[in-house]
Amino acid sequence: MRQSYSARFSVRYIAAVILAVTAAAFAQTPSKKPSATGHTIEPLPKLLSLREQTAVRERWLKKRLDTLLLPMMRRHGISMWIVTTEEFHPDTIAEYIAPPIPYVGRRDFFIFADRGTDKLERFALVRYPEEHLKYHFEVLNPPGNQIAATLRKLVEERQPKTIALNMGGTRGATNGLTYDAHRYLTETLGEELAKRFTSAAALITEYQDTRLPEEHEHYRTAVAVTDILTQRAFSNEVITPGKTTVGDVRWWLLQQVNNLGLSVWFQPDLRVQRQNGDTGKTQQFLSVADEAVVLERGDCIHVDFGLNYMGLSTDWQKHAYLLKPGEKDAPEGLKRALANTNRLQDFVFKHARAGMSGSEVYEAAMADCKREGIEAMIYSHSVGTQGHALGAGIDFRRPGSGPRELFRLGSYTSIELNTTTPVAEWGGQKVTIMGEDDAVMTEQGFQWFRPRQMQFYLIK
Repeated sequence: MRQSYSARFSVRYIAAVILAVTAAAFAQTPSKKPSATGHTIEPLPKLLSLREQTAVRERWLKKRLDTLLLPMMRRHGISMWIVTTEEFHPDTIAEYIAPPIPYVGRRDFFIFADRGTDKLERFALVRYPEEHLKYHFEVLNPPGNQIAATLRKLVEERQPKTIALNMGGTRGATNGLTYDAHRYLTETLGEELAKRFTSAAALITEYQDTRLPEEHEHYRTAVAVTDILTQRAFSNEVITPGKTTVGDVRWWLLQQVNNLGLSVWFQPDLRVQRQNGDTGKTQQFLSVADEAVVLERGDCIHVDFGLNYMGLSTDWQKHAYLLKPGEKDAPEGLKRALANTNRLQDFVFKHARAGMSGSEVYEAAMADCKREGIEAMIYSHSVGTQGHALGAGIDFRRPGSGPRELFRLGSYTSIELNTTTPVAEWGGQKVTIMGEDDAVMTEQGFQWFRPRQMQFYLIK
């Protein structure tokens, strides 16, 4: 029976992958058109249909479950991993260890068991069987009143030394197990097996921070969509100085994402810095502008924006300048401020390599800033399955916290940082230029998915 499902899987997915590759190739060569300011903005790439996305994502899932998960479990000393997901309260990791479809059983279980062979046992104990589950799991679908007995029998037969549950981590993505589900597992499996419960947090972190080479071009497409929408939002297509509000720009971005059938993982934030104006601070960062604020000529504006595509999230920050009458470019002082942020990016790229900790990169980059007299902050983070994903970060709030997570080859990082520079044209008023671009860790260090911003987007 398993062989027949495998054969069906192969035929469907080869066809789906061919279709996906064709679509991706088409998307890489868009024609370009000038914006109202003469800045070239390319059209949006062609996105895969929902059916195509699911086919590609299940191909990724098959590779992860067939080749990656078992050695990861062994590295973390885990004999069995039980992922529990509940109706209306799905575990964050469910869509990455099982097909990315809705699960609506009162409580469903995905069980991975290492029995010392070269193949990982995989069971889906679910209330409602779904065809796609059969491509990846042995599906168990007993009557509702026999689910507990089936789970107990499966675990007792294998007598795992450790049973990892999604609990005990420091991040929400590692703590998907609810109190009620933990109690259910304890009562169902009994006190002796419950003594073997352990945290799956380290396993989840490695699993979620490990990117497949096949994901790369699809993530590049997601970053391209983020970049192009940002450039359009910060152009005369959307902004008319003296009329357009912060809320107008925010809701334009949200509507465009919705039109594409995508979603955001946070509200797009805009910040406005203007001469003789106090932007204010929330904690250590410039405050987000209210939606009613009208964008005026001479403003330096900033957006923080990210979206979700193919189970992956982007994170992006860019700046625009609203030209005053007679101006053709931003003031030199603002351009120097942007150049300082580019310089800080250079420092991070110079030092960061796979196997290093965020603390090491932070200390080296900040030392470079000190030598050049640049006032800087770094708060970069892993990005991928979430916008603020599991994995290594470079963060001023944890500069000396020890190794923590190390940068993994192939993992994605949002290079988020800022510099603050006095602007002569604004009477020495300090302006903060916040940069955020997504990058991949290669053998040579970080590489951008898209060219970084080195000039202000100009709005007439």
